[in-house]
Amino acid sequence: MPDLPEPDLLEQQNPLIVIASNRGPFSFSYDAGSETFDIKRGAGGLVTALSALVERHDVRWIAAALGEDDIHWASANPRPTAVQGISLQLMIPDAEAYRQYYSVIANPLLWFIQHQLWDAPRTPSIMQETWQAWQAGYVQVNQQFASTIAESLPAESDRPILILPQDYHLYLVPHYLREALGDRVIIQPFVHIPWPGIDAWQILPAQMRDALLRGLLAADRVGFQTHKDAFNFVQTCRFYLEDAHSYGSRTSIVYNGHKVEAAAYPISIDVEKVLQIAQETETNLFKRQLLNFLGDNRLILRTDRIEPSKNILRGLEAFRVLLQKYPQHHGSVNMLALLVPSRMEVDEYQTYFQEIMALAGMINAEFSQELWEPVRIIVGDNYVRAIAAMQLYDVLLVNPIADGMNLVAKEGVLVNQRNGMLVLSENAGAFYELGEHALTVSPYDVYGTAEALNTALTMPSAERETRAAPLREIVRAADVRHWFSAQVNDALRASSTQAKQAATSETS
Repeated sequence: MPDLPEPDLLEQQNPLIVIASNRGPFSFSYDAGSETFDIKRGAGGLVTALSALVERHDVRWIAAALGEDDIHWASANPRPTAVQGISLQLMIPDAEAYRQYYSVIANPLLWFIQHQLWDAPRTPSIMQETWQAWQAGYVQVNQQFASTIAESLPAESDRPILILPQDYHLYLVPHYLREALGDRVIIQPFVHIPWPGIDAWQILPAQMRDALLRGLLAADRVGFQTHKDAFNFVQTCRFYLEDAHSYGSRTSIVYNGHKVEAAAYPISIDVEKVLQIAQETETNLFKRQLLNFLGDNRLILRTDRIEPSKNILRGLEAFRVLLQKYPQHHGSVNMLALLVPSRMEVDEYQTYFQEIMALAGMINAEFSQELWEPVRIIVGDNYVRAIAAMQLYDVLLVNPIADGMNLVAKEGVLVNQRNGMLVLSENAGAFYELGEHALTVSPYDVYGTAEALNTALTMPSAERETRAAPLREIVRAADVRHWFSAQVNDALRASSTQAKQAATSETS
């Protein structure tokens, strides 16, 4: 007898869903003349996922007010307020506390640990200022998030309340929520970035590290991008916390008698929306501009934030090796890097950007011909331009040192019109879904990446099509709504099972 499909508990139980994230779904600009706020919708995956849910479900979003106009809006709207169908509340953190929470602990300390970017013989150095930022910044802002969430909830509810803290900014929130609300809520954080192995966490002092782990272990379930991340989390808890035990499980941990699941939910893209953007007039205008630039040349494309984990420098080095070893590509292949500024106030990021521009200049100086400049870098945040370029690549280079998922890989294979090849790092979360049909590389192997670029450029058209078609179907089959509903349904299913077990034990 075939298995019956599992019920959609999201539809049946209609839970109150509370999203908590550092950055909210909207930013606000105050117009003093009209005394109104202009609203700009964010482009993140969570906003996309919620857009299909808010019409039928009670979804609230709590985030930090990040600028003067956000603070102005938050002051005028101190309670959850409907904004384009989403019930939004922005909390106003103390400015100095927020700076320490975000610009010292979250970035770069935790980000660099989880992407394994620190140069251990030299950096980081945990100083008194770091401890100050931990206590007066990270701890304080996480406490404020938890208090704001708790105060926004109804005193009583006849339906489940599901709280979903997002990412490394809010690792302590589950602990403070559990202290305040007990078991009347379901807490399920999601970690969007990689969770490295045990050794990476030795950078943190034990007090900080253990607090982060205990914070997450107050949840009912913790979501990760890949099974590898979930397993690493279980192992990290076992290794560092004396009272944490997995009892042989790769997907759960028991801490002080409380069982916490660790599960993989690979994030995806809004397939329908991306395909729609790919057909828009503005996108076609960018396509024509790019075609005029390329002529008959083939295109190696990358599009990234200016971020050390994206491994842009080694990607450029690989292109240089390609041109050195295979001169037949001179004059006929261009590399286009669409780079989005990110955290440029952080010294490491500013230095990295300068190194990128210097290396691109050296490659152009070495190989340029009268009518051919091999590398072009365009800096700016233009998603439509990126989608246009993705339609035209012959090779998409995605070679991060570490990446939770990397949605560029999914966007690219979905919209590309040339059966372009994906050269993909083994350390991208997308590797576990797309790697079978991509050309995969170690992010540190510059020579191997150059060889993969050459293989992609010289691959017969039939093989290109054989690889590209299944990549498109993989992305189409699981978009971002599936990612979100899977988490919610799993949380509700586990909660229902626990409630039934509790009721059975009481009557036995």
